Amino acid sequence: MPAEVTDVERFVKLSERAEYCLVKRSRNVVKLKLRTARRLYTLKVKPEDAEGILSRIGCEIREI
Repeated sequence: MPAEVTDVERFVKLSERAEYCLVKRSRNVVKLKLRTARRLYTLKVKPEDAEGILSRIGCEIREI
């Protein structure tokens, strides 16, 4: 089961040990999904906030 993260700072810190980050864009929300060795972490943000967070991610970024 994936774990939903609500804190952006924790999500960015988790990205340092993640293999990749999947970005799924829809009209009202952007879902960011971090794949680590053990778990999938998700974060839902507004489309205007997503680019700022993606610039801070410390792993490979893949668009879906």
